[in-house]
Amino acid sequence: MTAAEQPNGELTLRTLAMPGDANAAGDIFGGWVMAQMDLACGIRAAERAGGRVVTASVKEMSFTAPVKIGDTLSVYSAIAHVGRTSMTMKLEAWAQRYLSQTMVKVTEAEFIMVALGKDGKPTPVPPAPAENR
Repeated sequence: MTAAEQPNGELTLRTLAMPGDANAAGDIFGGWVMAQMDLACGIRAAERAGGRVVTASVKEMSFTAPVKIGDTLSVYSAIAHVGRTSMTMKLEAWAQRYLSQTMVKVTEAEFIMVALGKDGKPTPVPPAPAENR
C-alpha cells in the first residue's frame, strides 16, 4: 500500500477470512464481504444514532480484487451525510494478505442506514454531540 492508497474512514471492523467463507478456488464469497461491511456499517451508524438502525439500501458495489483464505479483512467507515432519519455511510473493504503487510482495497460502497425508535419506525437521528467543550 502506497501513501496514495490509504483507506478512507475509521477502522470499524477486522476479521479473518476462513475456508468456510470461500468457494472451491479459495476466493472468499462476495456476499460474505458485503455482510462484514454491513456489520461495520451497523456498528458505526448505531453509535451515531444512539440506538437501533437498519440497512435501507446499498449502492453499487464492484470488486476490484479477491479476498483469499487467510486474509484479514478490514472495513473502514465514514459518515458522509446525516439526514432527518437516515445516514449515508461510505464503506471500504481492504484485505491484508496472509502473513504479509500488503493491503489491497477490494471494494467500496455507500450504505443508507435508517434510525429506528422503540416502535420499529423511523426516528430522527439526534444532533452530533458537541466536541471539545
